[in-house]
Amino acid sequence: MVSRRSVNEKSGPGISPARFLALALWFTAPVGWAFPALSQAPAQAAVAAPDEKTSLKLLWSTMAAIDQANKTGNYSVLRDLGTPDFQARNTAAGLAEVFAPIRTQRVDLSDTLLVAPQYDFAPAIVEGGLLRMRGSFPMRPTAVAFDLLYRWQNGWRLHAVAIRPTPMQ
Repeated sequence: MVSRRSVNEKSGPGISPARFLALALWFTAPVGWAFPALSQAPAQAAVAAPDEKTSLKLLWSTMAAIDQANKTGNYSVLRDLGTPDFQARNTAAGLAEVFAPIRTQRVDLSDTLLVAPQYDFAPAIVEGGLLRMRGSFPMRPTAVAFDLLYRWQNGWRLHAVAIRPTPMQ
């Protein structure tokens, strides 16, 4: 059982990019999976993790973008919101394939905008200067787990995304 910590707890993930990818198998099904090979990320100047309000805005805006892409079938805006690396790894058509299982299961991601996330650990800067957010939105009957990476490039931009619907216990 994964322990859940509050947003205010100051513990970080303490994880290298290589271990991050190994642990990312937590998302065992390829549902909503668009992750890079993190060990190839270029070095960046140190950037501080955003405050709680900014972290929530990033998380909810990402969920809204994915929800709107799922509803319209147009993944161009989601792709354009990402880093140049994210854009290079993902075409709009490729992102449509990645999120097809969520559309098929009819998971309404707009519900995540009404629920406070439960983080597995507080949003933190991990190796490579990436901001990592991992946790879930505890909705019934289907919760939505997320694992997101952002890179600072004149503002926080989506670098990797994994989303997985999970039945509530």
